[in-house]
Amino acid sequence: MAVILMICMLAFFAISVPIAVSMGLASGIALWWDGGTPLIVLVQRSFTSVDSFPLMAIPFFILAGTLMEYGGISKRLIALANALTGHLPGGLAIVTIVTAMFFSAISGSSAATTAALGSMLIPAMVKRGYHPNFAGATQAVAGELGVIIPPSIPMILFGVSASVSIGDLFMAGFVPGILIGFSLILTVLVIAKRRDYKPEPRKSFREVLVAFKDSFLALLMPVIILGGIYGGVFTPTEAAGVAVGYAFIVGVLIYKEIKLKQIFHILTQSTVTTATIMFIISSAGLFGWIITRENVPQMVAQFFMGISDNPVVFLLLVNLFLLIVGMFMETNASIIILAPLLLPVAINLGIDPVHFGIIMIVNLALGMCTPPLGVNLFISAQLAKIRLDQISKGMLPYYVVLLVTLLLITFVPSISTGLVHLFK
Repeated sequence: MAVILMICMLAFFAISVPIAVSMGLASGIALWWDGGTPLIVLVQRSFTSVDSFPLMAIPFFILAGTLMEYGGISKRLIALANALTGHLPGGLAIVTIVTAMFFSAISGSSAATTAALGSMLIPAMVKRGYHPNFAGATQAVAGELGVIIPPSIPMILFGVSASVSIGDLFMAGFVPGILIGFSLILTVLVIAKRRDYKPEPRKSFREVLVAFKDSFLALLMPVIILGGIYGGVFTPTEAAGVAVGYAFIVGVLIYKEIKLKQIFHILTQSTVTTATIMFIISSAGLFGWIITRENVPQMVAQFFMGISDNPVVFLLLVNLFLLIVGMFMETNASIIILAPLLLPVAINLGIDPVHFGIIMIVNLALGMCTPPLGVNLFISAQLAKIRLDQISKGMLPYYVVLLVTLLLITFVPSISTGLVHLFK
């Protein structure tokens, strides 16, 4: 049945059937082919996959991010980043990365970060003389921080799928996210000096203070969310609900940029995004149940252990495998399917589950910036008005830097687990 399942899914992928539909149809065909399982199990298992209290955090974080986007948060964070780093070589490109780091601590989504910031920053960079390939690539690669710096939807999915603490995953994502952000900034500095991209005028100390004051409430949101989680005030799911309330108050009552007539559109946009993710989760849950029933996790474990029982070799193989998967599969579906398969092998080899979760998420985040299916590339290319092959050329130096940071995160566990152990 597992063979039928995989053949059907790959066949649907080949004819461009959406991922969630492909997994659901493949699962249905496999169960029908088997004949020994009532097809009502399709509905039961799909429902069970989304019937989880921690997963309630996803629609709340999506709604909170949408409220903050419409509430004028993006432009305030851009103003702050410009005040802090705009005077450096390649100033606007660095502003793009720094703003993405700020916005990532609010949105929890890579695509949302790319779209919300790119619509303003990519045209601004092109207008200032930056090559469109470089401008689009910078925004695409900065957007991946949306799923690495917490709160992060993929972290929630990994925690639910692999029974790992979501709070620990959130804590573990900080240092890797900051490491990646600073490595991207260094890359921009090198490229900007070579291409002579002019910096923005240096802001006065007073202008920096004004920018910080204007964006203070936006910066306070992740402090409230994460501080509440680690302080034991509320769970990650409850924190998502708090985030919605906070984002609504800030956007409607304080910044006054969200009009009441926009509320319906905000709710509709958030609902569509949530429905898409939940559809993927339900289909992937059914798919994963069949995979588990057919003992595929044990086969995967035997395969890797048959190659080597060395953790270093295993992690190298996993990195290579996930980089390839990330190029062709949607991140959330990849996590739900692969986390239960790979994590038992990692634990058996003595690898910390939180560390392994960060490795998976960083790998798959890179997939958002790699062709042929990198969603960040499509969004940024459209905003920069260039083709996919053009933006891919602009990504080449970033790929090198990201692979180096990925290896550091993989083989220096304390980068991910240091804060977790420090606060326990």
